Amino acid sequence: MRIAVAQLEATRDPQDNLAAVASLVAGAAGEGAGLVVLPEYVMSYDPHPTAEALTAVAEPLDGPFVTGLARLAERHGTAVVAGLVETGDPGELPANTLVCLGPDGRLLGAYRKAHLYDAFGDRESKRLRRVVPEAVVVPLGGLHLGLMTCYDLRFPEMARFLLDAGADVLLVPAAWVAGPGKADHWDTLLRARAIESTAYVIAAGLTGPACTGRSMVVGPAGEILARLGAETGYVVADVDPGEVARVRERNPSLANRRFDVRVRPDVHE
Repeated sequence: MRIAVAQLEATRDPQDNLAAVASLVAGAAGEGAGLVVLPEYVMSYDPHPTAEALTAVAEPLDGPFVTGLARLAERHGTAVVAGLVETGDPGELPANTLVCLGPDGRLLGAYRKAHLYDAFGDRESKRLRRVVPEAVVVPLGGLHLGLMTCYDLRFPEMARFLLDAGADVLLVPAAWVAGPGKADHWDTLLRARAIESTAYVIAAGLTGPACTGRSMVVGPAGEILARLGAETGYVVADVDPGEVARVRERNPSLANRRFDVRVRPDVHE
């Protein structure tokens, strides 16, 4: 399957962002992409958000933003993965959610971020709800796509959790906040997750003053197959499940490992 990873500077306005996304999806589909991976918070991004602001902008999975993405997917015959702020129940904080829409526009899966970004001076848990970790793996075009979000990348057990559920491709939409050393962390962790997982890693990052961009596709042996810098745009790469099998035959580290990764029964929202 040909996969595109796309990046842009998202604003607070979902309709403006949807229009920008439409252009990127159309271009990638024109180059034969069967899947377009977009960043975290691509529906609406505020570099200094509050719980009240996120609650005000949040939408349900059948709201206008996801509906618009579904129409794009169906129009271009390509699957789309993107991040949004999802409405919670009354009195509940919203969730940081990824959706995966099939080439027919159907919702194939939704993943709610397990590791909230309580680091580097931020407290994402003050404005978004915690959820029970779930391994969301979506079969598509002979691949098995494991969904994770941004800060999840810093936890190797998240990748192993998805691998145990059958993933051979890890999708990492992100709004990786810029700062000293952060771009190096991003590059290093993406390649590390690919090497230790013997899986493809497809990472889409928001751009702009607050975020690093640097979207990339990493192969299952850790080689960078395609990448972007800080610019708005997309790149495509061909992803082959046969290559995963070949790498895992040469380097059977998953088969040789001594530990499994499971959600503790006492983990709760």
